[in-house]
Amino acid sequence: MTHKIAVLGAGKIGEALLGGMLRAGRSPADLLVTVRRAERAQVLRARHGVEAVGNAEAAKTADTLILAVKPQDMAALLDELAPHAPADRLVISAAAGITTSFVESRLTRGTPVVRVMPNTPALVDQAMSVISGGTHATERHLAHTEDIFNGVGKTLRLPESQQDAATALSGSGPAYFYYLVEAMTDAGILLGLPRDKAHDLIVQAAVGASVMLRDSGEHPVTLREAVTSPGGTTISAIRELENHGVRAALIAALEAARDRSRQLATGG
Repeated sequence: MTHKIAVLGAGKIGEALLGGMLRAGRSPADLLVTVRRAERAQVLRARHGVEAVGNAEAAKTADTLILAVKPQDMAALLDELAPHAPADRLVISAAAGITTSFVESRLTRGTPVVRVMPNTPALVDQAMSVISGGTHATERHLAHTEDIFNGVGKTLRLPESQQDAATALSGSGPAYFYYLVEAMTDAGILLGLPRDKAHDLIVQAAVGASVMLRDSGEHPVTLREAVTSPGGTTISAIRELENHGVRAALIAALEAARDRSRQLATGG
């Protein structure tokens, strides 16, 4: 038997999921997409061979509904889906801050809901997607969700109570690294390097450091200390980072992101 999956809201993350499912061997005939603009539907049909339908038709037809809209658009979407989605549909919410209880309360009683927080490296199959099951989600539903999101990177199950923290760390996480690379590039220019050369140096340093963190099994303190010679250049830089409160600023920034995730759940 075929299992139809609909992606409702095919922005960057939604389209990345479509591509991941196709690369994993799913047929375009088993995938549906909903979009607001006809021209966007034409683009997705040309790129991926998938059919664009309305939200109501997707709810009636697909076995799994992936809600990839913005948090502020979720309530309206759920109101539109509710009359058409029977309780046996698996509903996967990929919107920041939206709780499974919020989704469950607006759909047919007993609907299985899974909350997922992916991040933008899904565009290059290097996402981290954090998965939490709702009240009616079973192991089968969680495994099916993992199967979908493993197509664009890695998955990690966490209790839903930790989803806001995961959003702050992982969902928003790539932006912090881009911000750091931007600042380091400006520093390289200040030190006399051309922008393109500074960029290449920093990006490769970031890639190399990330691979070492992932593959070495070493604690980041151990890896940092291996670069930090007594009286050398690195410790001089680290001293300035500490003097300027960079560590405290990062902690405060992540707390702010977590708090904003919580606010989104209440429509704030």
